[in-house]
Amino acid sequence: MPKANLNDLRDLAVRAFIRADTSEQNAASVADALIAAEADGIRSHGLSRLPSYADQAISGKVDGHASPTIERPAAAVVRVDACSGFAYPAIGAGLDAAAETVRDVGVVAVGIGRSHHSGVAGHHVERMAKLGLIAIGLNNSPAGIAPWGGNRALYGTNPIAFACPRRDALPIVVDLSLSKVARGKVKLAADKGEPIPDGWAVDADGRPTNDAAAAMAGSMVPMGDAKGAALVLMVEILAATLTGSQYGYEASSFFTAEGEPPHVGQFFIVLDPDRLAGEGFLDRLSQLTNAILEQPDTRLPGDRRYAIREQFWRDGVEVPEDLYLDLKRRAGAE
Repeated sequence: MPKANLNDLRDLAVRAFIRADTSEQNAASVADALIAAEADGIRSHGLSRLPSYADQAISGKVDGHASPTIERPAAAVVRVDACSGFAYPAIGAGLDAAAETVRDVGVVAVGIGRSHHSGVAGHHVERMAKLGLIAIGLNNSPAGIAPWGGNRALYGTNPIAFACPRRDALPIVVDLSLSKVARGKVKLAADKGEPIPDGWAVDADGRPTNDAAAAMAGSMVPMGDAKGAALVLMVEILAATLTGSQYGYEASSFFTAEGEPPHVGQFFIVLDPDRLAGEGFLDRLSQLTNAILEQPDTRLPGDRRYAIREQFWRDGVEVPEDLYLDLKRRAGAE
């Protein structure tokens, strides 16, 4: 596999999106998100998504020229309409609006509707934590998990994320799919014709499977079994019902250019810790993190990503040759 500099890959991605009928501003926003995923070693949400994103912009399934609109129905509420565009510009606009007022009101809820794939959930909340804020993010997605005891995928894999600032250190970032693994990993395996491990998914008949293609046609197994399925339902209500978005079973695929826009939703809660805990929050948190890290072989959520990120920005990343050639073709750089 060829190795490439992340900045060079970003430039190619921006050009590819612009050539796929996407505005320069939106192309930059989406390219930044995909490169950030590559930098953290999360390839399932990185450049592997570019072909499907670009094809959807060309077909009109996602509006590459959409400009999200913002409403403020209450002092602590931000409502964003993604206008059938990419999620990244809409999420960015909503969180920017929350950051502007959360110091005054203490807590702000952000609802984003008529949206698209939100990518690496942890990146959105991490950005808030770097401003000294606490953030929680909930995201619904096309059907990938059946209700517990059911046999048909109804909910999305519905990733959740949490980020918290630390004193003189990078934030704590919790980022997890509510399926046992992210569905994007199964899609990568299906594309390569590779098997998946036991316990990841079931086929369309509800039988455990190691066949990634059969898993894509079936259902992911929720993390924590019945407890995980309950959490998935919670996210579906907050990210879809509350934002006026489509449920997982109503949303079209993130992976194909055919069909109507998925119109899923995202929901964030942004908190100013100083408003709730006073100025002693970071010192008190340090007591907890120190107690964790003084035990051998422990680390805080997010630390592994930061180490990978530093290495990949310095040394570059390996890109599968077929994907790299496709990226160059789409960017007009053959």
